[in-house]
Amino acid sequence: MKKFILLMAFTFFSTMAYSQVGHVMQGVGAFNMSMGGAATGQPLDISGALQWNPAAISSFDQQILNVDVGLFFSSPELNSTVPEFDQNGQPTGNYFSGTTADDRGISPMPAVAYVWASEKSKHSFGLSVFGISGFGVTFPENMANPINMPQNMGGFGHIESDYMLLQTGITYAYQLSDKFSIGVEPNFSLSSLELAPNPTASPSQTAGYPSTNKATATGYGAQVGLFFDSGSGFKSGIAYKTNVHFSDFEFENTYLDGSTSTNSFNMDYPSIFSVGLGYSADVLDLALDYRFVNYENTDGFSESGWTNTASVAGFGWKNISVISTGIQYKGIDNLPLRLGYTYSSNPIDEELTFFNIPATAVIANAFQVGAGYNIGNKINFDIVYHRGMSAGKTSGPVLNPQLAQQYPNGAIPGSEISYDMNTDLIMVGFKYLFSSK
Repeated sequence: MKKFILLMAFTFFSTMAYSQVGHVMQGVGAFNMSMGGAATGQPLDISGALQWNPAAISSFDQQILNVDVGLFFSSPELNSTVPEFDQNGQPTGNYFSGTTADDRGISPMPAVAYVWASEKSKHSFGLSVFGISGFGVTFPENMANPINMPQNMGGFGHIESDYMLLQTGITYAYQLSDKFSIGVEPNFSLSSLELAPNPTASPSQTAGYPSTNKATATGYGAQVGLFFDSGSGFKSGIAYKTNVHFSDFEFENTYLDGSTSTNSFNMDYPSIFSVGLGYSADVLDLALDYRFVNYENTDGFSESGWTNTASVAGFGWKNISVISTGIQYKGIDNLPLRLGYTYSSNPIDEELTFFNIPATAVIANAFQVGAGYNIGNKINFDIVYHRGMSAGKTSGPVLNPQLAQQYPNGAIPGSEISYDMNTDLIMVGFKYLFSSK
């Protein structure tokens, strides 16, 4: 086989294997997930209310504890095509293509929520600890796929990433009247990130890009909301989450030749505007939410392209719109049934696909089916199954910073990088009512 030269830089950035709408979880807990994540104007459970509209916890008048655990599985595939060159560096007219499947396996998803409220008080309080974002991908070294060939042969080699974002919120809601409530929630977050290779570091001319240790960062933000309940079935809500401002990840890097370096990278969590409608009747609950996720003004996402040392400046993501909807049927005693759907636009432009390798969690359509089971007046169990699908592959050219003066972002003519995936989730939830009506 003639020698081929893969004209690309060793750059890599990862996205969320957990995430379903860009960098954002579509829902929290088994109940909220089964409703497609819709809860801003229809607070049917405390986890959804605490996540999407702090004012909505005023609709509960009991002390309630929710504990949810999910098992998440994804099946991303990473594809690449590059032109082949002869011994003299001239194109042969042939192309080398290959595909690598992820082999990471199953990842956990936790959620814990507590609300203290009373029908005798206009004040409601909440506490939540949610895993709201995370990723983990493992693409093994693969001689049959140019992008996963060893770095000394022009590929990335083994690609692995591990990211977690855990957020704690302290919520307060006040009932202005029997129809209107306001709420506020300061939140505090912890995130960790490990990359192999690390594209935010400057490459070595002889040893490519390094791998990192697991770095951590802390962040803070807030959420405010309004909730309206007509008392005749119709409900609505509006909420705004600020950016979560994180400290920098401080990476300790190790190159293939054993040399070391350090670098820092900042990646915040985007602000989110949500508006929702709900309707409740004797046997039905309906919910509809619209969200706007502001990536274009978020550190780590607003930047794009190469730095002057050939590291990656950021994701370069566009703002996205998300629609979540769900229905609950309550006609069977102690066994509510639920269906949910979520749509999300794609934040990744074609010309920036390469900067987001492997941005496999670009899920356009997600479908959920769930159910609950009530045991007496105090104990409830919920379960949901989720299936997420990409709307085709996210694709674009392979990029090389050395060609940035000749082509946009250094796009190599005739090359392509692409990825797509399906996701599956099974989650169970336990709810305990400390006092019953």
